[in-house]
Amino acid sequence: MLLPLNYNMRAIMPSSDDFRFNAHHLLVDLDAATNNLMMLVVSHEVKGSRWDEAVSRHKQAYAAWASILTGIQTDPLPVLDGRPVEGNSSTAK
Repeated sequence: MLLPLNYNMRAIMPSSDDFRFNAHHLLVDLDAATNNLMMLVVSHEVKGSRWDEAVSRHKQAYAAWASILTGIQTDPLPVLDGRPVEGNSSTAK
């Protein structure tokens, strides 16, 4: 099936790919905020409005990245030991 060039590929991405896409985006933002703080430290600008803004941006970037991690819950053992998967009354085969 050929898709139009302007078709939104994210609309058809599976949830694990969606998570990876979002995590990558948030990590790039966190990396940029961290690098900005490091540049300010090297240039001895560790107080004042630029520093306060950089620290605030870093806190927000970290909080955004950490917020997507709390939803991850993986239990691979039902597949390996035959226990029923949560929400599924049949056993794994």
